[in-house]
Amino acid sequence: MNWYGDDTQRSRAIALLSGLMGNWGRKGGLFLASGLKVPAYPLPPYPKSSKPKADGSDGARYPFADEGITTSIRDATLTEKPYPIKGWFVYSTNLLQALPNREETLKAFDKLDLLVVCETIPSETAAYADVILPESIFLERYDELLTGYGRVGWAALRQPVVASPHEQKPGWWIAKQLAEKLGIGACMPFKDMEEYLKTRVQNAGLSWETLKKDGVIMGTPKPITVEEGLALEFDTPSKKVEFWSDQIAKAGFDPVPKYTRHERGPKGYYCLITGRCPVHTFSRTQSNPLLRDLVVENQVWVNITTATKEGLKNGQYVRLKNQDGVVSNRVQVKATNRIRPGCVYITHGFGSTNKMLKSAYLRGASAAGLLTRYKTDPLMGGTSIHGNQVTFVKEA
Repeated sequence: MNWYGDDTQRSRAIALLSGLMGNWGRKGGLFLASGLKVPAYPLPPYPKSSKPKADGSDGARYPFADEGITTSIRDATLTEKPYPIKGWFVYSTNLLQALPNREETLKAFDKLDLLVVCETIPSETAAYADVILPESIFLERYDELLTGYGRVGWAALRQPVVASPHEQKPGWWIAKQLAEKLGIGACMPFKDMEEYLKTRVQNAGLSWETLKKDGVIMGTPKPITVEEGLALEFDTPSKKVEFWSDQIAKAGFDPVPKYTRHERGPKGYYCLITGRCPVHTFSRTQSNPLLRDLVVENQVWVNITTATKEGLKNGQYVRLKNQDGVVSNRVQVKATNRIRPGCVYITHGFGSTNKMLKSAYLRGASAAGLLTRYKTDPLMGGTSIHGNQVTFVKEA
């Protein structure tokens, strides 16, 4: 979703175009997905603070942010506004591969008194940690219940199939132990994750035994188009498609999306586009031998016309240099017509710089390492990942 820093309005424009064409809730168009409601565990109220949230989730900085924003925590750490932050607890993310402008993240690390990383692998971020808490991998633990939307709603269970081989612990256990040590154990008033999940499932009127046996429970099919009897309503104040948004106008932004022309790079540079590799999970699985056999490193996709103009051959290795002079690790050229001229594409998660990831160390180029410039969406706080330009450095 995060492309150029104007992504709220870009996403709105796409949705409004579908509304203009009458595609919402119509056969052959976009159906309104159905979900399966599972109530939350009855936890005690979270204590409220009078201070603004450093992660921006209270709407103080970004009025339409619906979750915490990691770059806001980084900004608050660097500026000490709205207050000084001296410790980070990092879970389920490799920040040095996930955030644009790696140097800002490293400077934030330097300002901390304590950096704790809960990880399953020796990631780049874990290499900077004061304390590492080794977590069980997904095959060894229960995780939060996953509920999904589609033609039919569903709930899926991730449960352990093998024991952890050493002293790794699941994330819920680590959190519960820390809560008890801090004297706030009442915030997690359940014995273990199985009790937590079972309570949620049974409170939804579903069978815990069936979910454990089958791994998934499907909801009841409901009409998803007007032709099937669906009452067409949207999650807006008017319950209609809102081409003009009073909510956005009240917050001081354009109530109707307006086209923004994005910056172009200098001559000989190409827009760097990045995305995910369907074989790997972010930067977590590049050292997995089974997945590594399928995709050992990323490639830079270059349009065939561009490759010919630049004197590049399919399969040769180059380095990418961005507009600020940052040079990537070597990466293989994939000359293809599946990308337009003017752009190049690499998948995210490769080019690890932690030597402990022996089989993934410096394999491929790091997309995050080339994202030295970014813009922040003023409505919801997401940072752009397609705003950098690169050229090719040929190997001698």
